[in-house]
Amino acid sequence: MTGVAIEAHGLGKTYGRRGGGHRALHDCSFRLPAGRVCALVGPNGAGKSTLLNLAAGLDRPGAGSLTVLGSTEPAAVRDRIAYVAQDKPLYPQLTVADTLWAGAELNPGRWDRATADRIAGALPRSARVRTLSGGQRTRLALALALGKRPELMLLDEPMADLDPLARHELMGVLMAETAEHGTTIVMSSHILTELEGACDYLLFVDGGRVRLGGEAEDIVDAHALLTGQARDLAPHTVVESRTTGRQLTALVRKEGPVDTAAWAVTQPSLEELLLAHLRSPEAPPLLTPSASAAGTRAEGVSA
Repeated sequence: MTGVAIEAHGLGKTYGRRGGGHRALHDCSFRLPAGRVCALVGPNGAGKSTLLNLAAGLDRPGAGSLTVLGSTEPAAVRDRIAYVAQDKPLYPQLTVADTLWAGAELNPGRWDRATADRIAGALPRSARVRTLSGGQRTRLALALALGKRPELMLLDEPMADLDPLARHELMGVLMAETAEHGTTIVMSSHILTELEGACDYLLFVDGGRVRLGGEAEDIVDAHALLTGQARDLAPHTVVESRTTGRQLTALVRKEGPVDTAAWAVTQPSLEELLLAHLRSPEAPPLLTPSASAAGTRAEGVSA
């Protein structure tokens, strides 16, 4: 699959009364190319779930525009999208077998029974959904989502209820989906270490906007951890710095060659990078060219 999966321009969403409501998204602009496995990260209340709800067509923007799979009308692409929300909404009175049957009936011509059965695994087919554990409900919800054979999968904290082995299995399945079918996957999570090895794209949302966006490798490469006794960090953009004794350690966005005579230079991990940006909300945004919505300027990372 080629092209753009999701594109936002000045996207805004406020909940509650005018003037006194909660502003979940504000002037949010970005682009997500198709065929990527995208980590959607950020602190609680940053707007991640709101963004996924809007992309799934469960809510409408209060400002700006959102284009999903080439359309601004959610109903036009609903059968091409699968969404697994945090609470994994399923019909509690149905059995596992009934739930999988309903998935097939509601997605005629698209349903991949073999994939749905493989993800459902050893779930007892006669068990009612209300009797399942949190992890079992997650597995069933993912079986429905993958069985639909979507072009775009939206997953809101999908691994929270899974044990480490099941998480590893899920990540393998998602990677295989993208490799085999070109499925675009957007996955929010707080488990940064697991996302780092599985996701090739990053959208870091904070304060209702995308502060970091683009290829995860390029975003990491654009930064450096500098350690030394010097104090002049110009011309680099300082994201975060701290002093221990006479030694300064700084995470910077590189704005040219680094003076290796003055600084010991290491590359930050994705987790270190994101934590530094979380602690420094005043740091300027950084979007690679592929993540910059049409008509906006990419900052700081070359193509």
